[in-house]
Amino acid sequence: MNYRHHFHAGNFADLVKHATLLALLDDMKRGGRKITLLDTHAGPGIYDLSGAQAVRSGEAAAGIGRLLEGPVDAALGPLVEAVMQVNRGAVTHYPGSPLLAAARLGRGDQLIACELHPEEAQGLTAALTRAAGRDGPRLDIRAADGFDAALQLPNAPDRATVVLIDPPYESGDDHDRVVATCADLMRRRPAPSVIIWAPIKDLETLDHMLRGLETAPGLRGTAIQTRLRPPLNPMKMNGCAIILLHVSLAVREAAIAAAEAVARQCGDANASVVVTKLGEEG
Repeated sequence: MNYRHHFHAGNFADLVKHATLLALLDDMKRGGRKITLLDTHAGPGIYDLSGAQAVRSGEAAAGIGRLLEGPVDAALGPLVEAVMQVNRGAVTHYPGSPLLAAARLGRGDQLIACELHPEEAQGLTAALTRAAGRDGPRLDIRAADGFDAALQLPNAPDRATVVLIDPPYESGDDHDRVVATCADLMRRRPAPSVIIWAPIKDLETLDHMLRGLETAPGLRGTAIQTRLRPPLNPMKMNGCAIILLHVSLAVREAAIAAAEAVARQCGDANASVVVTKLGEEG
């Protein structure tokens, strides 16, 4: 997969991932604790859907564009509202995960956003500074490897900690680094809440990662696969998986509902959602 954020912004996978992220942050805010969120692969923060890359891929039109054509499912309502807030009138821009998080988090919260690509890191700094404002979270924007940042994340028992892991899976070791990073995070007390995004091209690769995750002591979670079509062609992204570790039942149910809504609106006649439990108490 030749991954650049602008080609894929606003596609079906973003809809599932971002609806889940908002559900988790809203759930944690109701708990009253301050939040630290680490976004391992943040991108530039906001995307021009009228730009050449987005238009050429057509993924936004088949994702957020299709979603806006008809009645919005309740599971995707908060995401649609957040998208509308960064647009005036027609939807020409799509907010990435760090921008969505910055708008949800408040004073006393912390957002750590990692992006290795120099141009995108520069855009990220500008976008987040505008979005956070005076009452937003404390920003820590790093031109750094997000996996390394997760390993260096300090333990903060008095805070709710969230780690969003969504690498491009271009490097041959990305799947293994996801497993190793989560194994480290699960050794912390308390363990953070983790959202992992992964593409579904062939099931063997995804299953290998899921089996690796299950070897982490103390891990409990759920894998939610949104399959737009049967995964028969490994050259296509046939769907995506959201893997939730140490989240509440309410967040799990919200993520499943979002996946089902996206499958209905963006998938073909054979679209499906597959849910499996992971670990001790998934």
